Amino acid sequence: MWKKTTLIGAGAVAALAILSGCSSSNEPEHPASHSTSPSATAPGMTAAAEAHNDADVTFAQQMIPHHTQAIEMSDTLLAKQGIDPRVTELANQVKAAQGPEIQQMQGWLTQWGTAPTPPMSGHGDMSGMMSEQDMTALKDAAGVDAAKLFLTQMISHHEGAITMAQTEIKDGQYPAAVELAHAIVTAQQREIDTMNGILASL
Repeated sequence: MWKKTTLIGAGAVAALAILSGCSSSNEPEHPASHSTSPSATAPGMTAAAEAHNDADVTFAQQMIPHHTQAIEMSDTLLAKQGIDPRVTELANQVKAAQGPEIQQMQGWLTQWGTAPTPPMSGHGDMSGMMSEQDMTALKDAAGVDAAKLFLTQMISHHEGAITMAQTEIKDGQYPAAVELAHAIVTAQQREIDTMNGILASL
């Protein structure tokens, strides 16, 4: 009798072990299914993060040549002698900020499969862009006149960039582009204030 009950007891323990084994093997499946659900939604999340609209494309396509011209203006100024160090520092600051932003926006356009820049004829639609005559005037200017012209032109240029960025903030969809637009508004408004201050003291 004892042997039978022992066997029954042992069998029950074995059955419990099997049952608990099954339940414990089932439990990881639940976390696993939970853990796969984020990865299942990850493509959706990525798609949502990558979702963009025409405003985002226009912002990047127009801001790239806009930034490129600001860098060209800065290079023109930095090639000159006898420029107020505050102005050269500002020109270097413009280059340091806008170079990486150009690369960032070019990356988005590549990712979206869109053309890197709009047709050249579209540049006239961009706020604050300098004309060929403006750029020539800056190249030909020297000393204090060059510094003043650079500051006056760059203030107008920055105001144009802020207008474009505000349109992106209002109409854009791509989170990183909207974030960059906010950063441009903040940084370039600060630079406009600095430039106005320098201009008044030259």
